[in-house]
Amino acid sequence: MEIAFYVHHHGSGHLMRCLAIASALKNCHITFLGSGLAPYKSIIPGTIELIYLPMDTPTDEDHYFLNRSLEGLHYAPLNVGGQLQRVNIMTGFLSSRPKLLFVVDVSAEMAMLSRLCGVPTIVVRQHGLRDDLPHQICYRNAIGLLAPFDVRMSGRVPTWIHEKTFYTGGLSRFAPSADLSDAAKRHVAVLIGSGGTSIDHHFLNHLAWQCTEWTFHIVGNGQHAQNINNLYFHGKLEDPRAILADCCIVIGNAGHNTVMECASLNKRFIAIAEERPFKEQEEKAVIIDELKLATHLPASAIFHTDWKEMLENLLTSRPNWTGFIRSDAAERAADYLMNTHRSVFQHH
Repeated sequence: MEIAFYVHHHGSGHLMRCLAIASALKNCHITFLGSGLAPYKSIIPGTIELIYLPMDTPTDEDHYFLNRSLEGLHYAPLNVGGQLQRVNIMTGFLSSRPKLLFVVDVSAEMAMLSRLCGVPTIVVRQHGLRDDLPHQICYRNAIGLLAPFDVRMSGRVPTWIHEKTFYTGGLSRFAPSADLSDAAKRHVAVLIGSGGTSIDHHFLNHLAWQCTEWTFHIVGNGQHAQNINNLYFHGKLEDPRAILADCCIVIGNAGHNTVMECASLNKRFIAIAEERPFKEQEEKAVIIDELKLATHLPASAIFHTDWKEMLENLLTSRPNWTGFIRSDAAERAADYLMNTHRSVFQHH
């Protein structure tokens, strides 16, 4: 079976999800297409074919670049060489692969382009307000929608979207496990993602000074000049599981992978929702807050919060993430893709 994934370049979440699903696909020829794949080449198995797409943003060469307002599309600037090249590479690829199922994670334009070429397309669903025209067109013309989360985390979507969606259950790289951390030690993990965050050294200083009897373990690219004795910087870790397991609370952004990893480790979680297109993090944080699984905090409120009080309060209860993560979520997604491939390409 020929299955390809368009992997969006913002953050590393899209790639990690595609890798998990791809690893569960059996007897398939798999291709990843994207403009942010090069830095991750070492973690992508050699069995996956890689097609590097140029960025669609203007360079100094694009003298006639115009970013006009659009109807029905999110992004299609005028007179950008990279934009034209990536469409050219894409259509060349699509025309050279008969019986291809194309999975888009995520881009409304890539999904539309694929459909325009007559290639059956599955679109990965994300949280946020996706009721705009481009998303409507993209979701309506996909042959299926894939949601890498539990149906209870779906949010308020129209019935037709709900019925068209296959919910894999929560997809995490960590197997579900109980939280065995010792709350008396007052260790907190702070996760700094790669997609843009307000968790910076100003905030970390603020947190450390407010909560002197707590110890903070910072995972990710945290830069720090001052030496503050209750902040420990672990840098970017391939696998932060050991540190997360030891901490009784996790502070991080409401990006999808971060939420899923906290869920799989059954952690008390403070979800700092960053500004994102379509209010994606905000919606996800509100959903998990309403389900009593985490505490939602908008990024704009992090310096106006009594952190000491918030952390102490969190210790009085435990979230119950049971069932929100499925250890077979990647396999379920893979089965859904292979079954879809069979149904689309069977002889009538």
